[in-house]
Amino acid sequence: MCLRNFSSFGRAALLLSLFAALSACQRRGVRSEHSLEPVDCVNPYMGNISHLLVPTFPTVHLPNGMMRIYPERRDYTVETLAGLPLIVTNHRERSAFRLSPLSSHPDSVGRFVTYEYDQEQIKPYYYRVLLDEPDIEVEFAPAYQSAIYRLSFAKDTQRQIILLSSLDGELEATGRSISGYQTLEGKTRVYLHMQYDRKPLRVGVRDEQTGRIVFGGHERIGKTVALEFPTDTRRLHLRYGVSLISAQQAKANLSKEIQTNELDMVAKHGRHEWSKHLGRIKVEGGTAEDRKVFYTSLYRTYERMINISEDGRYYSAIDGQIHNDEGIPFYTDDWIWDTYRAVHPLRVLIDPLKQQHMLVSFVRMAEQNPEGWLPTFPEVTGDTHRMNGNHGIATFADAYAKGLTGFNLVSAYQAAKKTMAEKSFLPWTRIPKGPLSKYMDEHGYFPALRIGERETDPRVTLWEKRQAVAVTLAAAYDYWTLSQMARFVGKDAEAQEYLRKSYDYRTLFNYKTGFFHPKDDKGRFIQPFDYELSGGLGARDYYDENNAYTYRWDVQHNPADLIYLMGGREQFIKYLDETFRTPLSKSKWEFYSQLPDQSGNVGQFSMANEPSLHIPYLYNYAGAPWKTQRSIRKLISSWFRNDLMGVPGDEDGGGLSAFVVFSMMGIYPVTPGLPVYNIGTPFFERVTMQLDGGRLFTIEAPKASATNKYIQSAKLNGKALDRAWLKHSELIEGGTLELQMGPHPNKLWGANTPPPSADPLPDQERRK
Repeated sequence: MCLRNFSSFGRAALLLSLFAALSACQRRGVRSEHSLEPVDCVNPYMGNISHLLVPTFPTVHLPNGMMRIYPERRDYTVETLAGLPLIVTNHRERSAFRLSPLSSHPDSVGRFVTYEYDQEQIKPYYYRVLLDEPDIEVEFAPAYQSAIYRLSFAKDTQRQIILLSSLDGELEATGRSISGYQTLEGKTRVYLHMQYDRKPLRVGVRDEQTGRIVFGGHERIGKTVALEFPTDTRRLHLRYGVSLISAQQAKANLSKEIQTNELDMVAKHGRHEWSKHLGRIKVEGGTAEDRKVFYTSLYRTYERMINISEDGRYYSAIDGQIHNDEGIPFYTDDWIWDTYRAVHPLRVLIDPLKQQHMLVSFVRMAEQNPEGWLPTFPEVTGDTHRMNGNHGIATFADAYAKGLTGFNLVSAYQAAKKTMAEKSFLPWTRIPKGPLSKYMDEHGYFPALRIGERETDPRVTLWEKRQAVAVTLAAAYDYWTLSQMARFVGKDAEAQEYLRKSYDYRTLFNYKTGFFHPKDDKGRFIQPFDYELSGGLGARDYYDENNAYTYRWDVQHNPADLIYLMGGREQFIKYLDETFRTPLSKSKWEFYSQLPDQSGNVGQFSMANEPSLHIPYLYNYAGAPWKTQRSIRKLISSWFRNDLMGVPGDEDGGGLSAFVVFSMMGIYPVTPGLPVYNIGTPFFERVTMQLDGGRLFTIEAPKASATNKYIQSAKLNGKALDRAWLKHSELIEGGTLELQMGPHPNKLWGANTPPPSADPLPDQERRK
């Protein structure tokens, strides 16, 4: 339970009990690997060095909390810190304010100080680092909307100066506190209220022209404020709250969450919160490294979305207004293109109430924007509309199909319907439909340019291009999820029409090659064409960040029809094998200079990007579940490891991590919108999920290991199960899935009952 829900006495009692528990553990000595709590298995450094693009960041925060920080550096290899962070406002791209402690009064200084550092230690709920040159030990612990720093100075002869900077805003120092704001992207303000446990000798302001600190009395206003403390200050505590509403609200957030300078108490509360959330899934068996990869991945799924309700109100950058949350907290900061596949379905299972609140937030966003469209990449600063597709629709369809009803389905459906009818299909845009989108409405596919042909539509962004095949396939899936929603609200005729549109991927299927192939506006396939390399940087002329080998499988709602198009199960498996076995035709440096997002390769398969995540599970649909079992073990063991390069690509704040969580448990939601989970291969001998209402679902796999990765037989609640998939209804009621594992594949198990796909069209004809 959160500290802010306790009285002062209650908070103290809770924290004292946590101290007692910690002391008892210490008295018993160091725990074995098998007795570690889930939070002890989290390694925030995993993936902090990127293979090519953006690394993971070692974020210190509470689950889905607004207060997040990570060290201000590009990645782990950077040997300096750019000041100390106060709040991250986008999970990997943006932060507000900087804190810089100094041990001398320089002639001039920047808005923040660059430090050499050592002795860094990071836990989900605690940060410690030694700043070398000023010889200052820094410690940090967060609450949900506030945090505390503890600065320990090595010598009492130093001049203890604290520099606090707003990069675009204003700060005011008075007495023992500083309040102010920083503006983000010209429209969203992050407010700060900070208190310190010693009164400064004097206060200064940095001159923006010369960089000199001009000291005066005890009250100053400026972009960068300096506080000088007595030289006998050996330890200084800085408590602060943040807000998107006002500085007064930031002060209130601090007061309700942190009323003490005991940083250790705040850290222990943070540990308690993480233990509660990570403990919703308990794994037993497996290796110590497997458990660390699993719980680190689970920790990363809580980095977004963030709850920005403050005492029943929230600021929405969608309309720039402050709203009453009416008892339902408001969440934002979500890249839905990355998270709809597995992050949202994971929350449906283990935190359904929070997932419903997030869906209510999506509906509110649609109501707050003038067009009434659903968001695609909602952030603290508004909806940035990146990538392609409108996959927020899938989050509603998936949740409702699995029994979540705590949001207005009719309002969500109307917003989804309006979005698909009016919003341009062009990537990275938020504009009404133009000629290209209207062409797709009429013909069923997004028209492509011929190789080398000059762009004719000024609405197309120069960097992202048309992405003609990716856009077509994304819309087909979105129409299928919209058909599901229409059926849920009783609009059967509309559901049938959207189901028909969901088959429009057929318009681009090349029966001769078995690939989805771009067409021009005359209906002709683009020729000549290289399925590995055509499309320019990121293959964006035709696909998006990945080549045709990835998008060959981007029909996650209808694998059964894809098998039909490809000529049957044997050919489907042959094409899948081809994806994993076809080598790169160029050297790695040449290939990745064109397709940097398509790393983590096994042949042409990319483990590093979200459109690939369902591909290894497709063997289940063609009667070869044993191949899925082999692939999943190899892929995770190869590309997700407990080390600095242990994530193969852009992790996207949970996008890849949720795949790891599901897959290591032994299940995966290939088709968000269908209440079904594919069975893969478990990494642990036992997995226990805490479900809503106190129910438990257990996956037991005695002797499961890297060798014993093949399922020999299965039972569900004591009855034989001969299919490689589960219904959500079977899982959510609680029970036990028993998997007998062995070193050799049982090629017959699960082979004859494939997982469900989209409903067939009545006439099964291509769209004319």
